[in-house]
Amino acid sequence: MKRIITAVVQNRSGVLNRVTGLLQKRQYNIESISVGRTESEGISRMTLVVEVEDNQKLEQLTKQLNKQIDVLKVSDITDKAIVARELALIKVVSTSQLRSEIQGIIEPFRASIIDVSKDSLAIQVTGKPEKVEALIELLRPYGIKELARTGLTAFLRGHQPQVTELTSYSLLK
Repeated sequence: MKRIITAVVQNRSGVLNRVTGLLQKRQYNIESISVGRTESEGISRMTLVVEVEDNQKLEQLTKQLNKQIDVLKVSDITDKAIVARELALIKVVSTSQLRSEIQGIIEPFRASIIDVSKDSLAIQVTGKPEKVEALIELLRPYGIKELARTGLTAFLRGHQPQVTELTSYSLLK
């Protein structure tokens, strides 16, 4: 079963390597991982999409992540109300005659053309992974020259007093 795990971590050298190493050592497959700074100085958020066999393995994974010295908080947000988005950059084979046709395809997805050359278009799309995947499938017949995806980035909907929790939690470690 696919799970969305968030980890709030210290923004230090080697943290990403230790987290991915832990997952690799226990043979969890990381489908996607995104990491970036948060609103708090020196704190980053990781969003991992991992394949986990059962709830026992999931519990083991979260416990192992929480044991890491630079990990402040781990949450499985899969079944919660979340905001989740992904970014994809798609370079599609295109002639000047096909550009308006491709523009018509990407418009309902609120995607945009971010670069034009004589033989290709670069398209940017953000949204839920299903939306990104649907656009990719529609563009595939034109010939995808290059594709880059960020992986899922997510957090819980609504008010989350993360800063206060992090500050007090950091002091305990």
